[in-house]
Amino acid sequence: MWDYPRPPRMERSTRLAQVYLGEELIAESRSSIRVLETSHPPVWYLPSTDVRPGVLTRSSAGQTLCEWKGAATYWDVRTVRAAAWSYENPTPGFEDLVDHIAFMPIDLACHVDGTRVLAQDGGFYGGWITPDVVGPFKGAPGSWGW
Repeated sequence: MWDYPRPPRMERSTRLAQVYLGEELIAESRSSIRVLETSHPPVWYLPSTDVRPGVLTRSSAGQTLCEWKGAATYWDVRTVRAAAWSYENPTPGFEDLVDHIAFMPIDLACHVDGTRVLAQDGGFYGGWITPDVVGPFKGAPGSWGW
């Protein structure tokens, strides 16, 4: 992942991405977009059409600004506050993220091809660490200045 670019690159994936809240499967897709950015494990964005109806509500958490993708909108997943986010009006070059949702693996059980992913350290970033992604990753103590 140290060879991932800046600015980030988007890559389509047909790997099976699944997101659970407890035992409830809330999203499942073979049409995800992975965003690859230097020093980060990939963030997986699933099409909103692959998210179960009624699972997401707009969060009161507000917005954050990504230097590459623009303003993020946060979503509550049932009772878990701001456990997902999207880019409703992304910056040029990231338009493919419209109608896609990313999920925080620190709050939810996220899987790729049946293997549960590890959450990126720090609680802020939403990267999915799979066995084929090697760190170190931004987010751990002492890495904020990378």
